[in-house]
Amino acid sequence: MQVFVAVSADQIVGTIACAMQDATVGHLRGMAVRPKWLGHGIADRLLSAAEAELARQNGSRITLDTTEPLQRAMRFYEKHGYRRSGKTTDFFGMPLHEYVKNAER
Repeated sequence: MQVFVAVSADQIVGTIACAMQDATVGHLRGMAVRPKWLGHGIADRLLSAAEAELARQNGSRITLDTTEPLQRAMRFYEKHGYRRSGKTTDFFGMPLHEYVKNAER
């Protein structure tokens, strides 16, 4: 798994991790940006870095999972081309929705 970290001065302001699940499918996890830094493009740059890494590893499809309370995250991912796959699992009593996107080359 690769972890990307956004840093400003002496603090971490955002993170994202990614890994290949198999030969062609990559998965994103752990996207977070400190509230003070929301709206500064940190999430865009972190997502771009993770997507580029998965494409570098020949990923043709990218997945991620998120829960209902994270509506802002859902809108963010949809804005970046991710769509619900229709797969929903249970995450400690909450629906966990899978999102998917074809990787850009």
